[in-house]
Amino acid sequence: MPDDKITRMANQIATFMASRPADQAARGCAAHINDYWEPRMRRQLFDRIAAGGAGLHPLVIQAAPLIRPVPEGR
Repeated sequence: MPDDKITRMANQIATFMASRPADQAARGCAAHINDYWEPRMRRQLFDRIAAGGAGLHPLVIQAAPLIRPVPEGR
């Protein structure tokens, strides 16, 4: 899945979650990604964040520590 699609999908989740109270928004964003994104997609997101996070909604960056890491070799 191209990085631009990962960015767009993550930003859509963040835009939706941004309407929630501030203390729930990052947790909601991370929970959705943890529940519905396969490891390959999460790895691409982490790669985008490690490269500086260009184009990502700030809420995605804020949620990143709450997103389940991808085990090595997956």
